Amino acid sequence: MNADIGEIVENFELLGDWESRYHYLVELGERLAPMPGAHKTDANRVVECMSLVHVAAHPHPEHAGRLAYWGDCDTAIIKGVVALLVGLFSDKAPDEIEALDVDELFQGLQLEEHLSPNRHVGVYAIVNKMKAQARVLAV
Repeated sequence: MNADIGEIVENFELLGDWESRYHYLVELGERLAPMPGAHKTDANRVVECMSLVHVAAHPHPEHAGRLAYWGDCDTAIIKGVVALLVGLFSDKAPDEIEALDVDELFQGLQLEEHLSPNRHVGVYAIVNKMKAQARVLAV
């Protein structure tokens, strides 16, 4: 397991039950840095999501060869997932982002058990969008 993913899963395991994890995800979403409005474009929208989700990659301002992400969502729980993914993917090189196994993360957080099938599809669509953005910036 990737060390960053392992750390996230460990933090969630400390919370115990799903209700505590849910509240923590919502809290993470509330703390997510605001996404600049100029990046809330159709190109950055995750259309497969039932919620209105935008993610955008950009070169990291302080670390050459690494990326940073912005993200936003109009629903609390998915905004928390976006916040987790923004934190996980940011400050990594595109090849590191491509190599991340988010299945380990989602299984460790037990998201599959607690999100509807439609939301599950949307969460993976967010990951796919973020990885696709990293591939574009890798060239």
